[in-house]
Amino acid sequence: MPRSRFHGSFDSPKVDVVIDMGNPFLNRTVDGFLKIGTIGASRVAAEETYHSLRKGSISKHSVEHALKKMCKEGAYWGTVAGVYVGMEYGVERIRGTSDWKNALIGGVVTGALISAASNNGRDKVVVDAITGGAIATAADFLNYLT
Repeated sequence: MPRSRFHGSFDSPKVDVVIDMGNPFLNRTVDGFLKIGTIGASRVAAEETYHSLRKGSISKHSVEHALKKMCKEGAYWGTVAGVYVGMEYGVERIRGTSDWKNALIGGVVTGALISAASNNGRDKVVVDAITGGAIATAADFLNYLT
């Protein structure tokens, strides 16, 4: 019986913007902020476009609201990413090794810091620290598998 196969790959375009802050810690932190902040802003842009199209109208007010929300979400996502990347790099430098434990510690510290900065109670800070560590470790393991 004849069979055919299709082999191919898809590579997304890679855009790298390098901002040299003169320090590897700052370079990585700013890079994480910019990349993930852009993703957060893009997510809001897609959501707001969908909602405007679903309503069938676009007003000046809705555009201003979307832009404000894009800036807020982009700054929030970027801040979380910048703190995480900086923490992971700092832990790597302190420990002198590159392994999954850096992701775990960086995620725990980031989750706790962001939660504490949001004026959450002690229990919520602990839960967010555990969640941050779990997500960062899982992402590191998934990255290792691919």
